Amino acid sequence: MTRKIKIGNITVGGGEKIAVQSMTNTKTTDIDGTIAQLCALRSAGCDIARCSVPDRESADALKEIVKGCDMPIVADIHFDYRLAAAAAEAGAAKIRINPGNIGDKSKVDYLARFLKERGVPIRIGVNGGSLESKFGDLPLDDAMVESALGHAKLLEDCGFYDTVISVKSSNVKATVSAYRKLAAKCDYPLHVGVTEAGIYEKGLVKSSIGIGALLLDGIGDTIRVSLTDDPVKEVHAANEILKALDMYRGAYAEVVSCPTCARTCIDVKGIATAIEEYASSLDVKLKIAVMGCVVNGIGEGKDSDIGVAGGKDRSAIFKDGRIVRTVSNDDILEALKEEIAAEVKELENK
Repeated sequence: MTRKIKIGNITVGGGEKIAVQSMTNTKTTDIDGTIAQLCALRSAGCDIARCSVPDRESADALKEIVKGCDMPIVADIHFDYRLAAAAAEAGAAKIRINPGNIGDKSKVDYLARFLKERGVPIRIGVNGGSLESKFGDLPLDDAMVESALGHAKLLEDCGFYDTVISVKSSNVKATVSAYRKLAAKCDYPLHVGVTEAGIYEKGLVKSSIGIGALLLDGIGDTIRVSLTDDPVKEVHAANEILKALDMYRGAYAEVVSCPTCARTCIDVKGIATAIEEYASSLDVKLKIAVMGCVVNGIGEGKDSDIGVAGGKDRSAIFKDGRIVRTVSNDDILEALKEEIAAEVKELENK
């Protein structure tokens, strides 16, 4: 099990809740725009957010940004270690550095001592695309692990142990392999993700494979789905990954539906979409199934709390695998909503 580390008001590692992270894509100097995006991320279920700090103006802007959002802010630093110090003074809850471009040992020493005095943790964020040249002869996974552990050792030599590590690449297999090797060699909390995953659909697939494989191995204390898209979509995707793995800590309504076939006589997609929207605000643990036919529908949906199995003219509404009523196909949506509302009321009264 990894050690616990405080990032603002969030504790990561040591069996704590897997934290969902994202990153703003606004200009950090656009204080109002950045705060607005951070608030949107928080509302979507984000726990920790990162802001890029490419210059002193951005570091100064963090002073106002951290006041406008109740979420821990991570300052993303490249090349200039002095910006990390400025960001910490501005209120950043964590500093992310890329060992491949932060500078020599003396700069790392200074930064470690500066941040230790202020209780600000560091994420060593190794990126496969910017590894130090000395690792050029190693396989990518080994190179990332050696780079991460080498820089963790530099921090340890300064008495600094509030460290989170990530070893990301756009190569899913290399990323998963690197994290598995890293997890076997250290107890630092690990921030997991596939970097540069791509535009929405491709990025979702690559991230789900990489993050999902690692979480199933018990590896990962914070996660980020990296998408070339609205960062709010990253948060939604991360939460869906956690829900699919039954690792989401919180009550939510889940809608499952069949892929449809020639037997289907009801609008499965339309009904499932409408029920998904209807149930999205429910704060109860509930599983709802929308199945296209009675051949397999009730059996496949038997682990659902409520569901429908479509028929030619009438469909079966079932609860816990047992048919409770049949309705005209025109009335499926309203009937499901009635049953969901009744179930929610019953759960709330328990």
